[in-house]
Amino acid sequence: MTDEYLLRMQGIDKIFPGVHALDHVDLNVRAGTVHSLMGENGAGKSTLMKVLIGMYTPDDGTIVFDGREVQINDTATGLGLGISMIHQELSPVPEMTVAENIWLGREPKGALGLISRRAMNTATQELFDKWEIRISPTKLMKDLSIAQTQMVEIAKAISFDSKLIIMDEPTSAITETEVAHLHRMIDQLRSTGTAIIYITHKMDEVFKISDDITVFRDGKHVATLPASELDRDKLITLMVGRELTQMFPKLEAEIGEVILSVEHLNRGHLVRDVSFALRRGEILGFAGLMGAGRTEVLETLFGVHKADSGTITINGAPVTISQPKDAIAANMALLTEDRKLTGIMGVLSVRDNMIMAALPKYSPNGFLNRRRIEADCQAQREALALKTPSLNQLIQNLSGGNQQKVLISRWLLTLPDILMIDEPTRGIDVGAKSEIHRLMSMLAQQGKAIIMVSSEMPEVLGMSDRVVVMHEGTVSGIVERADATQERIMQLATGPDATAA
Repeated sequence: MTDEYLLRMQGIDKIFPGVHALDHVDLNVRAGTVHSLMGENGAGKSTLMKVLIGMYTPDDGTIVFDGREVQINDTATGLGLGISMIHQELSPVPEMTVAENIWLGREPKGALGLISRRAMNTATQELFDKWEIRISPTKLMKDLSIAQTQMVEIAKAISFDSKLIIMDEPTSAITETEVAHLHRMIDQLRSTGTAIIYITHKMDEVFKISDDITVFRDGKHVATLPASELDRDKLITLMVGRELTQMFPKLEAEIGEVILSVEHLNRGHLVRDVSFALRRGEILGFAGLMGAGRTEVLETLFGVHKADSGTITINGAPVTISQPKDAIAANMALLTEDRKLTGIMGVLSVRDNMIMAALPKYSPNGFLNRRRIEADCQAQREALALKTPSLNQLIQNLSGGNQQKVLISRWLLTLPDILMIDEPTRGIDVGAKSEIHRLMSMLAQQGKAIIMVSSEMPEVLGMSDRVVVMHEGTVSGIVERADATQERIMQLATGPDATAA
């Protein structure tokens, strides 16, 4: 009798110092199906996948793959068995070409045993043609956008002709068009018998593509059900252990005077004649399609890039911001969209990551006030419900959602008046999203002024007092909360408002 399951993981246990990451969990995946793995950050999803691919060795449990029990002690073994993975945190080699990244470690050789770049480029082009990916094989990875980099990682995983592909947050950095493209690729893979384990925090995706859904919570298996037997509310309840009745807890905040005024800001082709005002107590959403210039506006305001022209006024006085320290001195803060590349310092502790932007505050005489640091960091830990066994824990050992909370704490410790947040809940589970939304709302109540860039329409509509919509580097419209609808914002995001005049 043939086993209906391509993969059986039974009683998998994994303990890290201070954390029981996996508590004897099971996962059974059928060939030719999409099996979504759901749970809050820290639930154990990525840890289980790293056990499956050979990055971690389990402390207990068995793995049966394609009909036989296997020991997967490294990623080479996993790939050899027919298991590949698209990781949540992208890690390309930036100075290499697209083709070199895809075939790294398995480069095609020529007649003399030397690497054949022509064969490598040809193989990459054939792979891209088959899957309708429009990227040049000879382009350097460092010159790609995050979305293009994600598509290359997806193509690399597919290139192994694996029986099982793990996709960990594959759509966190790609456009809606590219998401639809990926879902077509998944359908094609499923039709050939390939199994997909899919991890995402985007509920609409789960119900579009899943055959089965497994839910983890706090390192334990909660349930495995056919997707047809679940809906959004039931799934959220399984994930968080409670009903989440208010995803966007927007509290009433008094909108005060203008604290930031931006007039005719220009930088390159992605910030063109941008003007807007930000008030105390306001959450000002920035919406637009990928490449519209939203991130570039924030980076220019914060001095990551120097403006070509334009005026920035804070509290009625013009300011010159040439570098981030100028912005910090003006009581501004910026939480960037890529927490791995421009956020966390992985080899440092949670505490060190929290305080690095506010170090001058804690060392007025050249000596660190460790008692004050400890008190403030513990307060942030409690306020943000940060899941870590200790402030001494390396931040790289935390889940993505908890890393994001540490980064928010970092900037809150600088006591900013203006908080700019780029994709505040990207890659974060529904429970943590609600917590961060509540925190943003409370900060607005306290009189903080918040600029929020988000690619998630429900987040923009749910949290914003006004929405600035961008298109190709320009402001195509500013919409009041009462008038903000998905249709209205998408109209503006796809081009300037013809009726604005």
